[in-house]
Amino acid sequence: MTRYAEFYRQSIDQRDNFWATQARLIDWQTPPQQVCDYSNPPFANWFVGGTTNLCHNAVDRHLADRPDQAALVAISTETDTERSYSYRELHTEVQRMAASLLALGVKKGDRVQIYMPMVAEAAFAMLACARIGAVHSVVFGGFASGSLASRIDDAEPVVIVSADAGSRGGKAVAYKPLLDEAIRLASHKPKAVLLVDRGLVPLQLEAGRDHLWSELRAQHMDAEVACEWVASSHISYTLYTSGTTGKPKGVQRDTGGYTVALAASMKHIFQARPGQTFFTTSDIGWVVGHSYIIYGPLVAGMTTIMYEGLPTRPDAGIWWSIVEKYKVTHMFSAPTAVRVLKKQDPSWLKKYDISSLKALWLAGEPLDEPTAQWISDALQIPIIDNYWQTETGWPILTLANGIEQQTTRFGSPGKAMYGYNVKLIDEATGEELTEPNQKGVVAIEGPLPPGCMQTIWRDDERFVSTYWNTIPGRQIYSTFDWGIRDADGYYFILGRTDDVINVAGHRLGTREIEESISSHPNIAEVAVVGVADSVKGQVAMAFAVPRDATGLEHDDARRKLEGEVMKQVDGQLGAVARPSRVFFVTALPKTRSGKMLRRALQAVAEGRDPGDLSAMEDPSALQQVRTLVGA
Repeated sequence: MTRYAEFYRQSIDQRDNFWATQARLIDWQTPPQQVCDYSNPPFANWFVGGTTNLCHNAVDRHLADRPDQAALVAISTETDTERSYSYRELHTEVQRMAASLLALGVKKGDRVQIYMPMVAEAAFAMLACARIGAVHSVVFGGFASGSLASRIDDAEPVVIVSADAGSRGGKAVAYKPLLDEAIRLASHKPKAVLLVDRGLVPLQLEAGRDHLWSELRAQHMDAEVACEWVASSHISYTLYTSGTTGKPKGVQRDTGGYTVALAASMKHIFQARPGQTFFTTSDIGWVVGHSYIIYGPLVAGMTTIMYEGLPTRPDAGIWWSIVEKYKVTHMFSAPTAVRVLKKQDPSWLKKYDISSLKALWLAGEPLDEPTAQWISDALQIPIIDNYWQTETGWPILTLANGIEQQTTRFGSPGKAMYGYNVKLIDEATGEELTEPNQKGVVAIEGPLPPGCMQTIWRDDERFVSTYWNTIPGRQIYSTFDWGIRDADGYYFILGRTDDVINVAGHRLGTREIEESISSHPNIAEVAVVGVADSVKGQVAMAFAVPRDATGLEHDDARRKLEGEVMKQVDGQLGAVARPSRVFFVTALPKTRSGKMLRRALQAVAEGRDPGDLSAMEDPSALQQVRTLVGA
């Protein structure tokens, strides 16, 4: 048995001993009395009796050994600003923010909604909430008023922390009018709004409710706010899953289990050490931003880089210039960002010294083999895929190179991570599939490991029915993804179980068709959806971004390329998988975090209302699809 296989087996078979060891990676005010209480499945209570504080573990405990080391570097290519905060300075700013929140009436257990751009003050606010035992609920900056209002009503925040504006591509995006409208629409009214004025747009304050951070900060310059020691099970934050419709679905996270899970992941998965530099290109509005911009790197005593801007502005070398300047050792991004860079002049990848960089981790959507191979060849460093969810808080599938160096297999996010008892399940029978290369639902036997969601905020029943009761005859957590596992334990994700196309009785995963199409040399990116068909039930429809669109304004050229793509799918997957149409577009509809809005694509292709599009990056992408399909 390999070293990692033994490590993994211990985490499943000797669960309590394993996690008791990992719990020693963090500071506890009161040590846990019980590792896991699973007496009421599927609800797991980790590190029972222990008290700790997430902000203490991220900031205070480093003051003895590294007070002057950079903790947070906030870079904005939107405003051409750059500021580094040492652990000592971060500690000071977080206490000022904590004192300001307390002055506005926030108490332990109260919710604070954070609706912010990628600026340092957003990190101060998150850490300040953790410091005083408040529950933060971050909503992606710029989210539409209606969507924000529903999250205000669900979280019922005492205070909302926001800013005058964010910026995208050099254009200011005013947040305050969106927030004002959201508060108007919401039934719940916050006591106060705390605003960071960046000077990007005029800021109008509502008397009695709105407060400027600059003024409150000035009142609390010398504030000393002690950490509130909270029970391990105390809620650290809620985070709404992207793309929710109807009633928002707030993923609820604990404190002790999450802190331990992050500390363990930094050691075992990322091989991170104090003093190194972590650069995650995500946003705090998403779970990656929570775990691997704010909390994970700081818990590990690293320098974390917070970046506001595009990967191509001022030029396609901006990320690599940051790697060179700050000697970045660990970088975390998304496949979408890599595909954007793939379209740029490749010389930008060679212009800067990136020799400090140990690896690039990619997550958020499936990483196709051609993209992985391209960035691997370009950077000449390990490219490590990883698969997880807002619900889990840290990777389910990847490589734990901190335990044993393992080989990346492009197309696979890797192996099951310690603590996750991952199974492949037959959707119809509920039986476990144990032979290599059998296709099933990727599921996790309870209890979920530390760091995963406790429940859905204020809706235990929905937590059970949504995640645990979907597979016949057993209570098991469903990821809602299809997967296969090869003989060496590497998993391959084939797409959502609800993205399966049923063509004349044949069940086809959209992911498989997308892989086939994307291997065509002139296809940069593709999304495949199932569209209702009166004869076959459903047919596959593809929307593809060509690498070279020269000549494609002519019907003949488009038909030729479409024919080539269909022939390729025929040859690789068979005629039953061949799309009914392949439409060529300049961009695909995505959220700001890079997730493909396949359901919106499908709705438009079927002439239906695509629903809530507040998280969409570029609304014109969907309009182009609407024009092409004649909807």
